[in-house]
Amino acid sequence: MGEHRSVGIDEGQRSQHGWSSLSGVPGSIAIVSRYAVLLRGINVGGNKRIAMADLRALLCGLGYTDVATLLQSGNAVFTSAATEPQKLAGQIEDGIATELGMTVRCLVRGSDELRAVIDGNPLGGVATDGSRLMALFLSAQPDPQLLAAHDPRELAPEQVRLGDRVIYQWCPDGILAAPPVMAFVEKQLKVTVTGRNWNTVTKLAALLDG
Repeated sequence: MGEHRSVGIDEGQRSQHGWSSLSGVPGSIAIVSRYAVLLRGINVGGNKRIAMADLRALLCGLGYTDVATLLQSGNAVFTSAATEPQKLAGQIEDGIATELGMTVRCLVRGSDELRAVIDGNPLGGVATDGSRLMALFLSAQPDPQLLAAHDPRELAPEQVRLGDRVIYQWCPDGILAAPPVMAFVEKQLKVTVTGRNWNTVTKLAALLDG
């Protein structure tokens, strides 16, 4: 979960931001955290076009604050009352379906989780170009039996490493020339995957910290 902060808000602010979990006492203390949401498969070719202004408006409408987006590939950061990232992902998916009429899978990571992805990078010594190092975020940790039968590291033993709900892939000859690890994982390990290059990952972390 994200790094927690305590914020004092009054009754009117609680209503405005939709934080119904707070008590009705003015001056209640809300525990809030910073999160990043990654949308899967939007603004690629002509499919599932979502303007970032619309995404920001949707997140604000869900009661999140400090909302900012990055690039056009479906990356945003926000502050919310501290809760499980998976619950936030479901809220955002439901909001996109209701407000924008699309089915889009969303993965949410807290600020500490995203920082752990960066700090745990096992390919930092060989990956010399952030645009060619991919972090493939998984919706869940793969089933151990499926992973044993379909290990994505076998696609490129020197260039693929596993982390906690993330797969690191170094693509020295470019993304298009690299083995299709993301498609392999979704098909064989039965989890949703969305990928971001390392430049985007570190920029998202900077937005969360800011």
